[in-house]
Amino acid sequence: MSGTSLDGVDAVLVDFCNAKPVLLKTFFCPYHDKLREQLLSLHLPGHDELNRAAILSNQLSCLYARATEGLLENAGIAPQQIVAIGCHGQTVRHCPEVEKNYTIQLVNAALLAELTQITVIADFRSRDIAAGGQGAPLVPAFHEAIFKHSERHRVIVNIGGIANITNLDPYHPIIGFDCGPGNLLMDAWCLRHTGKTYDSNGQWAATGRIIPALLQVFLSDDFFLRQPPKSTGRDLFNIQWLEEKLIGNETAEDVQATLLQLTALTISGSILEYCSTAEEVYICGGGAHNTLLMDRLIDVIPGKAVALTDQLGVAADWVEAFAFAWLAQQTILGKTGNLAAVTGAKGDRILGAIYPA
Repeated sequence: MSGTSLDGVDAVLVDFCNAKPVLLKTFFCPYHDKLREQLLSLHLPGHDELNRAAILSNQLSCLYARATEGLLENAGIAPQQIVAIGCHGQTVRHCPEVEKNYTIQLVNAALLAELTQITVIADFRSRDIAAGGQGAPLVPAFHEAIFKHSERHRVIVNIGGIANITNLDPYHPIIGFDCGPGNLLMDAWCLRHTGKTYDSNGQWAATGRIIPALLQVFLSDDFFLRQPPKSTGRDLFNIQWLEEKLIGNETAEDVQATLLQLTALTISGSILEYCSTAEEVYICGGGAHNTLLMDRLIDVIPGKAVALTDQLGVAADWVEAFAFAWLAQQTILGKTGNLAAVTGAKGDRILGAIYPA
């Protein structure tokens, strides 16, 4: 999995031999600065896009292959023992609206299969969009399979570049949707003003003050007013979106504090509106490491136990990569991977394209 945060590649080794899947090993391959910059540049229209996208797809596939090699080497597992690689690819455009109706994740799956000599499953989102869905989020089906409790009402919150929630109500159908920006706006603002790719533990945001008027401008965006199903990405929430809303006299740290509050409030607002009877909230994704954000979430989600998915047996850093291993297995078995109630598709569909070894 390589997500909206553009920090690198998460690789996991999962054993599906028993009733409950087991995460055996993990491996992380960071993006170098130039690759990150090149990928960011493709999120907006620019010169020679098709050529640049194809070249980056090949570069990413080589990096995915190195991540696979490192993972298997650490585990002492031969490629011949692996059934398939589930590769999400790097999202550079996500436009599920009817007038556009497409999503783009960069990966040359044929090259990845050739480099690893392992069957590759890729392009998970397109079939859902073809069926009228948002193509995202896809992780709720996995959350249901792994984290749902027969009696306890749980919510799973993934805070990556974008934040999304899954409502695991034991007595009602599963729902899930993107809440809005998770880390991506905070990361972009932090990089611009400090040179660091993220605000460790929210320490910089903690030096600022929330700007109430700016927060209200953020929250007035139409996306937050829309009812689910809904999904989003850098196509909407990007540094240009942020700059358009600034007056110009704000201090950088105050803007950072306000962005953190935006993430906290859009997550908590979604939970309180759509999952009000939930007893437990479990956090995963990179945002789980932002201690200030975690403390703020505890404050703004009253009356609910807030913890990391580590307590459910899957470390917060690896849930999404685990999900795409699970989705790949669904494809191999000919089983559906989306939830129509989540994405808005016409029905549940078998996702992904298979590139044999």
